[in-house]
Amino acid sequence: MVEVKIDVPEDVKFISEIDKVELSLFASRIVKEELEKIFWLSKELDKSKLTEERAKEIADEINKSLAKKYIELYGKK
Repeated sequence: MVEVKIDVPEDVKFISEIDKVELSLFASRIVKEELEKIFWLSKELDKSKLTEERAKEIADEINKSLAKKYIELYGKK
């Protein structure tokens, strides 16, 4: 088993009032869920036929379209 140390910000002081076992179980569950999401996403990305170049082209098209809409909405003032 891997041990993980987490630094908690000062504004979350109430965390020190939570039982350490409960906190450990909670943290373990959250970390496991997030790692499963990352694993699933990496598997899905491996199946994708979208190239990085095509993704950039799509992003550019979206950005240009949004810019045009914002100019139409706010540029006529």
